[in-house]
Parts: sequence; C-alpha cells; structure tokens
Amino acid sequence: MTASTDISDPSGPGRRADQEDPESAQERRNRNWADILQELRVAQTGVQLLTAFLLALPFQNRFADLTDGQEWLYLAIVLLSITATGLLIMPVSLHRALFRRREKETLVQIANRLAQVGLAVLALAISGVVLLIFDVTKGRTTAAVAASATLVVLAVLWAAIPALITRSGTED
Repeated sequence: MTASTDISDPSGPGRRADQEDPESAQERRNRNWADILQELRVAQTGVQLLTAFLLALPFQNRFADLTDGQEWLYLAIVLLSITATGLLIMPVSLHRALFRRREKETLVQIANRLAQVGLAVLALAISGVVLLIFDVTKGRTTAAVAASATLVVLAVLWAAIPALITRSGTED
C-alpha cells in the first residue's frame, strides 16, 4: 500500500520550485512528519474500532454457532487486526525512542514504510472480516467472492490509484 507523504519533495504544499523562499530540509522533515501523523490518525481510528469489534465478538450469543473453521478464521483476523494496530501505532514509540536525537529523516522514512505495511495488513484484516461475515450469513462461495472483491477494491484505492497519481506527477 502506498502512503501519500512525499519524503523527498523540497517544495511544500502550494509552493513552486522557483519560489525565492524554498522550504528548508528541517521544515520539510517537520512537514512530512506532521503529514504522516495526520494520515496515521485516520488509519489508527479505523483499525482500533475494527479490533474492538473483533475482541467483543466472542461475547455475543451467536459466536457459539461458528464452525471450528470459522473460529480459526476469526482468530486469524484478530491477529491481523492487532498486527495492523501495532504497525500503525509503532511510529509513536519510534518517535519516543528517537526524540531529540536529530533522527527525524530516519523517523519519517521508517514511519512511511510502517504505514504502508500497516495499511496492507489492515486490508487483509478487513477482507477477512468480510470473509467471516459472508461465510456465516451466505456461505463459503459467496464469502470468497465478497472477500476477494473487498481486497481488490482496497488494493486499488490504497495502492494502485496512489501509484498512478505518483507516476503522473500530480502528487504534492
């Protein structure tokens, strides 16, 4: 998955390359870090809600009706969701570890990669939830189609379209 934060563009939002007062390297690093934090806030909220939903599910009456295979699928989805949560929150702990060590460029690069991997794992978790819900309600074949379609849609929205925009040169 692709995060939209540009970690190398010396011109900031609304800036032209020929402006007299170009953004300094430190200003760019600070802007990139702020951009990543804003993006992560959106992703973190979604993954935390998903994880909370999943963790509450076994306490519902209908959970006992799941087949053994559906229970294992549920557990795999929980692990994916928790992994996505960890990946999307990890930049905060990295910031704490690197705070005041003049390592912001490293922090931005690692946080960017963690966001990409975290979104990929989140896409798998969301697709897994779709698989489980459709399996319980409509059967395995419908579930496989719905989960596959969900994964394709998320891959297009979160990876393919951003990659196309990046290649076309219309990115920030």
